[in-house]
Amino acid sequence: MAIKPPSKIEQHGKTWRLAGDVLMDNANFILQESKALSMGDEFLVDFSAVGKVDTAALSLMMEWQRRALASSARVSFANLPLNLSRLVAVYGLTDFMPVSSA
Repeated sequence: MAIKPPSKIEQHGKTWRLAGDVLMDNANFILQESKALSMGDEFLVDFSAVGKVDTAALSLMMEWQRRALASSARVSFANLPLNLSRLVAVYGLTDFMPVSSA
């Protein structure tokens, strides 16, 4: 059985890159790690290296939106896994989640 690498979040310029799964059991770890990252005026959260997701990913997205609003910053999300895009739609958040195609 292969050992799965841990989830992580890293900053590259104005982009926060997530990697690994974003699930209930590791969402708090990702949230805590993200507190050390800079938002600037705007930032992009890139999900292109994310595997599995559950509703915890939505919670993280909403928390990052709250933090951005409190800091007068803008956040957008890119490369959402299909399952996460579907969760955004199912929960009626399509108009509230700034998802970019980049």
